[in-house]
Amino acid sequence: MLDSVLTTVAPGTAPDAERAPDRRDDAAPDVEVVVPVYNEEADLEAGVTRLHDYLRRHLPFRFRITVADNASTDRTWAIALDLAERLDGVRAVHLGAKGRGRALRQVWSTSDAAVLAYMDVDLSTDLAALLPLVAPLLSGHSDVAIGTRLARGARVVRGTKREVISRGYNLLLHTALRARFSDAQCGFKAIRADRARLLLPLVQDPGWFFDTELLVLAERAGMRIHEVPVDWVDDPDTRVELGPTIRAWPAWGAAC
Repeated sequence: MLDSVLTTVAPGTAPDAERAPDRRDDAAPDVEVVVPVYNEEADLEAGVTRLHDYLRRHLPFRFRITVADNASTDRTWAIALDLAERLDGVRAVHLGAKGRGRALRQVWSTSDAAVLAYMDVDLSTDLAALLPLVAPLLSGHSDVAIGTRLARGARVVRGTKREVISRGYNLLLHTALRARFSDAQCGFKAIRADRARLLLPLVQDPGWFFDTELLVLAERAGMRIHEVPVDWVDDPDTRVELGPTIRAWPAWGAAC
């Protein structure tokens, strides 16, 4: 399967999604930033507003922000619709099932942007790392880019338990799958759209392991992965229970 990555061109099958009216201009963006959310009514408006303001001021490329709502049961979707109405370059997509990977597959597989990125709504990663993340992809220097909390130059604030779990997970990837990238689960990544079209049909996991699987496939296909050390502050209100999630090691990981 991995040997066919570079010649696979058929797009993956994406689930149906409800979209807010798209108010972007006719020009395709250089960068599309996806913000997957589930029950984030408390943080969504502040996070997207801050992100939009930063991109407008500091990113020298055309951009779009897509809020991808993963079947939220609170006011998240209503807030996403309001943001899409008020802010130029912001749109909203609603999915009927949970899963960060499912949301990224849906938006990335239908995007007309040159570079596809995503970040967590809490903006734990300092946005100053965004330009170094996407610039090598737009220039053609690299195929995939990841923020890393584990490389020299990164500055991280988080509790001991999460630090141990995160490092343990990445150590498992290095030993079991011989992965060479340093940080699989930092919520701050980007990929060239042409490379995404090759990889997305091969990614099986619709949830938390989507990132890891995508990176393993990219690395084994010989794609160049650019790493950006980031400043990162832990969000204590994370929706992910790391211990149970890591113990649910997916079938594709065991088979590699």
